[in-house]
Amino acid sequence: MRTTINISENLYRAAKSRAADTSQTVSEVIEDAVREALRPKVQPEGSLGRLPVFGGSGVLPGVDLANPTALLDEMDRGEASDALR
Repeated sequence: MRTTINISENLYRAAKSRAADTSQTVSEVIEDAVREALRPKVQPEGSLGRLPVFGGSGVLPGVDLANPTALLDEMDRGEASDALR
């Protein structure tokens, strides 16, 4: 498809230089750049993204989130799960 776009002179020169270096046309370089910009972003492995936030009064008294052992002990204490919400 043929279309007209307006880009800065410096950007056009960079695209033209890339085209010469890679034996492509300027159109192919621009098309590749647009395709890359429109590609869905993949989150890196291990990335949690945005976590949901819930209302509440915060951490229960005596719970230390920096101490995993104490946190597990607190969770295993046997209280009703509603008390931990």
